Order: sequence, then C-alpha cells, then structure tokens
Amino acid sequence: MGKRVLLVGLGMQGKAALFDLVNSSDVSVVVVDSRSDLHASLSRYPSARVSGRSLDARDEAALSDLMRQADVVIEALPGNFTLTLSRLAAKCGVSLVNSMYGLSPGERDPEKISSIRRELAEIDRSAKEKGLTILTEFGLDPGLDLLLAARAIGEMDEVWECHSYGTGLPGPKARPNPLQYKFSWSVIGVMRAYSRPARIISRGQVREIAPEQVFEAGNVHKLMVEEIGASLECFPNGDAVHYAELFGIRNSVREMGRYTCRYQGHCAFWEIMVKSGFLGEQPLPVGDASVSPMQFTAALLGSQTQFHFAEDEQDLTLIRVDVRGTRAGKRTRVVYQLLDTRDLETGFTSMQRTVGFTLSLGARLILDGKLANGLLTPLDVDYECVIPALGRHNLYVTRRELPWND
Repeated sequence: MGKRVLLVGLGMQGKAALFDLVNSSDVSVVVVDSRSDLHASLSRYPSARVSGRSLDARDEAALSDLMRQADVVIEALPGNFTLTLSRLAAKCGVSLVNSMYGLSPGERDPEKISSIRRELAEIDRSAKEKGLTILTEFGLDPGLDLLLAARAIGEMDEVWECHSYGTGLPGPKARPNPLQYKFSWSVIGVMRAYSRPARIISRGQVREIAPEQVFEAGNVHKLMVEEIGASLECFPNGDAVHYAELFGIRNSVREMGRYTCRYQGHCAFWEIMVKSGFLGEQPLPVGDASVSPMQFTAALLGSQTQFHFAEDEQDLTLIRVDVRGTRAGKRTRVVYQLLDTRDLETGFTSMQRTVGFTLSLGARLILDGKLANGLLTPLDVDYECVIPALGRHNLYVTRRELPWND
C-alpha cells in the first residue's frame, strides 16, 4: 500500500478528490466528516483503500491524532476552516493542500488582517522548519486562474493589461429559473462572495469598490464567449491589486481586474438585493429567532430545487485570462482559457471536477516531492506539473494570440 491521505470534508469537492485519488494512485485514504451517511457514501470504494471517521472538524484534538498518521491532508471544508486547519497541520508536522484563501478577500478589519498575516507568516516559518508544504488556493478560482495568469504574464516583456475571469454557470438547458443560475458550490459561499469589496486597477490607479457598488452598471462589463454562445456580465470580485504585486507587474499594468461572470440580468437583480440589505450579516429578530439576512437569503434560495442541478443537467466552468502588453517590442495579446462541462457518465459536476481533481493533484505533487517547503500558492507551482496532468480528465487549456489594436 502507498502513502496515506487524510481527506477532511466529503462535500461536493471532497467527493471528486476522493474519486480521483482512488483511481489515479495507490494511496489509502481516511475520510473525515460529520455527515450521518458517511460510511454509506464510501461503500462504493474498497475498504482496504478507503475508510471513514465520523468526526466534527472542530474537534482539534481528535483531528490532530489523525493528521499525525497521514502523509498529506486534503482540506475540503468551507473557507472559515482554512486558517485553522493550515495551522493545525503545521503544528502536527504534516503537509496540507486546500482550495481556499487563508486571508479572505472580503475581510475588512485592519487589525484582523494584520493578525491573519502574522499567523500565515508563522505557518510558513513552521512549515519550512519542519520540511512541510502547505499549499493553499489550489482549486479553480483561486487556483487554476492564477496558474494561467502567471503563464500568460511570463510570455510578456511588459504587461499593460491583465483581465481574469472565473465562473460556474448552468448549461444552456439548465437555466429555466428567474436567476438563470444554479448553485454548483456552497450557497452561503456565493452569498459571501456577492457581499465583499473589490479592488481593480484603472488607468494605472487603484479603484476601491464597496460591496454595495460591485453590481452597479458602471462596474459591470460584457464578455462574449463564443464557445458558450452567450455574452456574459462580468463584475469585479477580489483584490486585483494584491495579485498585481504578487505577479510583479504593479509598476507597468494600467488596467487589471478579477471578475466573476453571470448570464445577463443577474447583476441588476443582485444590485437591488445587496442595496436592500438581503446580504447583511448582522442578525435581526424574526419572531422568537435571530437570523442574519444573508443566512435567510441563502436558506431561501438553497431550499428550492429550481436552483440546484438535476442529475441529467450540465453545469459549466470557465477560466479566462486575457493579458496584453509588449513582447520583443511588439504589442501582444494572449488569451488562456479553460472551459469544462459536467461529466454525465461519472455524475461529477464541472465545479467538482475542476476543484476536486485539482485538489487531489496537489496532494500527489506533495507526495511526489515536486513542491518546495513552506506556505505556497499556485504561483509557486510549475504550470507543466498541473495543466498536462489535468488532461487525463479531459480538462484542457487553450491558448490564443489575438489582435490588439485599441
């Protein structure tokens, strides 16, 4: 038997990561989750390879015992667990991979931001000291988007524009609801992404966009994606300035943004919802209960079958990076794109495939000794170690050079 992997979380992405691990390697996997159907969900796999432990991930003592027995941990939990489990893995002396941010782009408290950065620096120090790898943001977005951006930027002598797009959408035949949208990941996660500020670079200057302004018409632009046959609305999501600094292009880039895409009409609806307080986090009294507007909105939408995929419906995911600048003295534009749809044979949604399979690949890269020690992001991972390997799942990246005359 090969190495031992501890998979924490058997949600949508965790299920895809487990499937890939069992079918692409000789590892044994211990799955940790508190769901009542854990063992029934694992019955499709050989018991010699896969076992389950019913455990709440907040039980750090019990989780630490399991971590110390593993060669690598895959953390596939909601984002509020990311920092805690990264810290716990470093303490236990085991490498880890996750698909979420250690420091949430939506965090606005300066003191908390400073505290989290200190904690991340300590995790990095501890991991290097112990010879561990803590690989974060290794999913779709964040994850593959950063790999594609780094690849495109690396082709340029000087970067003037960098536009990054990421989305999960219902396919053409899975859109018959008022929002033309279905949830392919955590409903509350989508709500939180809709209620956080953004930063873009426009004409070389930083533009701060408040949460209530993200969906305003002046901050939304259209992107025609021929392969989908639709013009998508794109709204700012995340901190482009942070990545401009990480990519080393802050001094040259004039236009840069990270965007989420939706079908037309989505932004107008959510602008009203955000400005009407439906995504507020402060709990309000409702009868004898106390409920935050965001929790209510997530529960309301998440409880309706019309906003979830049926077994025969396809979702699609899109990552597109459009970089413009100069190469050998000539104006150059390069577009990298990944477009994927649900695999109806296995049943895995495209979001499961692009996040879960990337997570499992990250674990294998760690086990194979392909990565450095310390706290890493996709920018520390070789493109050639990732994109060709995902091809075995029919996940392909295209590259185009396009005219750039404007």
